[in-house]
Amino acid sequence: MSQERPDGCYDAVIVGSGFGGSVMAYRLAKAGRRVCVLERGQAYPPGSFPRSPRGMGANFWDPSAGLYGMFNMWSFRGLAAIVASGLGGGSLIYANVLLRKDRDWFIRDTVTNGVYEHWPVTYDDLDPHYERVEQMMGVQKYPFEHDPYCRTSKTLAFQAAADHLGLDWSLPNLAVTFGNPGETPVPGEPICEAQPNLHNRARTTCRLCGECDIGCNYGSKNTLDFTYLSAAKRAEAEIWTLCEVRSFEPLPDGGFDVHLVQHTLDPAALGKPQDTSQLEIQTIRARRLILSAGTLGTTYLLLRNRAALPRLSRQLGRRFSGNGDLLTFAYRSTDSSTGDRRPRVIDAGRGPVITSSIRVPDAVDGGDGPGFYLQDAGYPEFANWMLQATDVIGTIRRTLSVAQRLLRLRLGGRLESDLGAEISSLIGDADRSAGLLPLLGMGRDLPYGRMVLTGGQLDVDWRLGGSQLYFDRVRDTMRRIADILGADFIDNPLWHAGRVITVHPLGGAPMGSTRDQGVVNEWGEVFGYPGLTVADGSVMPGPVGANPSLTIAALADRFADRILQAPTETAT
Repeated sequence: MSQERPDGCYDAVIVGSGFGGSVMAYRLAKAGRRVCVLERGQAYPPGSFPRSPRGMGANFWDPSAGLYGMFNMWSFRGLAAIVASGLGGGSLIYANVLLRKDRDWFIRDTVTNGVYEHWPVTYDDLDPHYERVEQMMGVQKYPFEHDPYCRTSKTLAFQAAADHLGLDWSLPNLAVTFGNPGETPVPGEPICEAQPNLHNRARTTCRLCGECDIGCNYGSKNTLDFTYLSAAKRAEAEIWTLCEVRSFEPLPDGGFDVHLVQHTLDPAALGKPQDTSQLEIQTIRARRLILSAGTLGTTYLLLRNRAALPRLSRQLGRRFSGNGDLLTFAYRSTDSSTGDRRPRVIDAGRGPVITSSIRVPDAVDGGDGPGFYLQDAGYPEFANWMLQATDVIGTIRRTLSVAQRLLRLRLGGRLESDLGAEISSLIGDADRSAGLLPLLGMGRDLPYGRMVLTGGQLDVDWRLGGSQLYFDRVRDTMRRIADILGADFIDNPLWHAGRVITVHPLGGAPMGSTRDQGVVNEWGEVFGYPGLTVADGSVMPGPVGANPSLTIAALADRFADRILQAPTETAT
């Protein structure tokens, strides 16, 4: 992306390039509107995601500390959150799953444990938009049937556990290219693209390396920079990276002034404290302003600029949900099917991060409690070496055993020149890594959290206990899966401190039918402020339940229809 400063007047300025902003950028630019996308993070072409310890240590977003990386870590009371900073937003680090929100989970006028939830849109409203997004994102199911490349052990184990427990197992749509259309999936083959992507770089099919959540260096993920943003750029949208919005205000005659700073990457200043308050403020003007900075970013901007927006709903900052995210582990899995207890090979580092999903129904659609999804999780293959390195006692024991054997052979006058078996035994059965399966849960927790500013900083008041019934149900099912796999069940260590980690924060600027119910209406339009639209996870009035990325994108596509049905706007 060119780093000349954006200028002039635009039909639409879009803050953020995640699942809401990217869809908006493409739809509006394709319709001939003059669009400017402002993304605070960097662009990440294939091969640019760091892998070294030093590179990973600097791969965090905190400009005041001289860090301009991809991971943005937040810590609040009761939970922590991980979101992304970079061109393509959360698509850079998500696990590629594009699931639709369940039809019956579009709750309307329901109160649970004193928490109100109302979705002003329905499944049928979003159905055509789901389809559009799925097509644009090039979804494919994990080609599990193709041996030997994709018939991964973790998928087999997860499916077997689901079948044993009578749970609904399936292969969800993934935004990953496993094979070119009409061709047999083969890892590492060139991807055939009809038009060059905005990075002008080659891509290859999924190499099953488990690195989806730390950035795909092969371009196998159909991230937003390869899909919507590339199409938006071809439609002449202006896309600016390292541009961070600080404030904005409506203009008396319509439109908005948007004030931003432009960060500059200086390798010499990497990791050194920076006084970002001294950066030059630039201003651009737009007829329409679309906030798509994510749940945390957008809500923070609205709270911070509330003085300029006195008619904002009192619902601002409310209805926060972590989408029921929960991470646990099935550790040292074993197999007793042959009579003796042997280590079970899970090999979670092979394959995309998520390959399959289990759906547990909600009380509204045949279940007996809050509904949720469980998914098999993976991680980068190199993490297995790190995990095995923790087996210090086992390594010492195996090393001594091999040394004793070689010594006995030498003392007996026998020469052992072929050491393959000895080296193999040094590694052992690697049960710590080979038998580990992370389990991911998400679902219908209660959206009772509240977001406020405390000392100018974003603060989230959320407590685990409010959704204890939900989390107990998820953990119980996870534990049963671990039991089927003959594994030890291990909680995320934060659980014992009453905390969880969410990668799907939702709410803060929720949709509602009226200003008393929400910050925005069913079209993402902010009550009281024509021309101001919110299109990201902050508009959710409750948990999506499934992985929320597809629903965020579908809502943005629907919001774009609304904008494009209005009379043609000309920037002032």
